[in-house]
Amino acid sequence: MHILFVADPLSSFKIYKDTTFAMMREAQRRGHQVLACEPQDIVWQSGQQVSARVQLVRLTGDAEHWFDVQSVDAHYALKSADAIVMRKDPPFDSEYFYATHLLEQAEREGAKVFNKPAALRDHPEKLAILEFEQFISPTLVTRSADAIRAFHAQHRDIILKPLDGMGGMGIFRVKDDGLNLGAITETLNRDGAQTVMVQKFIPAIDKGDKRVLVIGGKVVPYCLARIPQGGEVRGNLAAGGKGVAQAISARDQEIAEALGPILFKRGLLLVGLDVIGDCLTEVNVTSPTCFQEIFDQTGFDVAAMFIDALEQAARSV
Repeated sequence: MHILFVADPLSSFKIYKDTTFAMMREAQRRGHQVLACEPQDIVWQSGQQVSARVQLVRLTGDAEHWFDVQSVDAHYALKSADAIVMRKDPPFDSEYFYATHLLEQAEREGAKVFNKPAALRDHPEKLAILEFEQFISPTLVTRSADAIRAFHAQHRDIILKPLDGMGGMGIFRVKDDGLNLGAITETLNRDGAQTVMVQKFIPAIDKGDKRVLVIGGKVVPYCLARIPQGGEVRGNLAAGGKGVAQAISARDQEIAEALGPILFKRGLLLVGLDVIGDCLTEVNVTSPTCFQEIFDQTGFDVAAMFIDALEQAARSV
């Protein structure tokens, strides 16, 4: 197979932990051809097919110089790939949005894209939980400062976060005393111009914000609990959280088994569910991570499970 990874610049990868690198390594181990491009390399012109400037790469096994470019095709038709894996990291901004439309046009021409571009657009990572209310903590989505104050009055200890944040950016906790609630609200909702998500604080965060992976509708048996450090309320690895791999709980399994088949049918081959305690907090679909951390600590080969699913999905499309 020729597998094209649409991703951030390869030179920016931290290969000791990068999930896209783990996917590439497993694909090459199986004899597949590994191709790479960035979203800005994708082009459509009337009368032509969606194409991109694509590099054929070989992973070297060296920790520093980890890939060699074997060749470059400046006008590679995306439908020529056996599978395209969209792995551009957030933010899900206008350029990401435009890239999904170009990839969807490539699909109409015969390309096979995972995760499906329309499904990426239809599942904003924080708002996607609203469909599964039975699994979430008390939650409010609003621009209204008055509604936020009323929610705090009811629940006393809350988390506020922007809908377009990533890696724990812009997350605030307001405790019972309500200290700085007004200022935080003004910062996040921009005086009513921007929508904010507010949730009841879940004390189980001290045991970790768990990343539960679902591949091809099936649950990975281990998750990565990202445990806050040094008085932080955020467990995100980007915010300094400590990643501890562990077997998923019965509740994790219940949530993942309920969502997995539904999301897979919509074209989401790989999903990362965030679970704190017994509550679903986020549905990650753009570039879910934690493959290498789980493998390093448990020996379970998540990348192999993913490439198995990718091979099967590419054959069945």
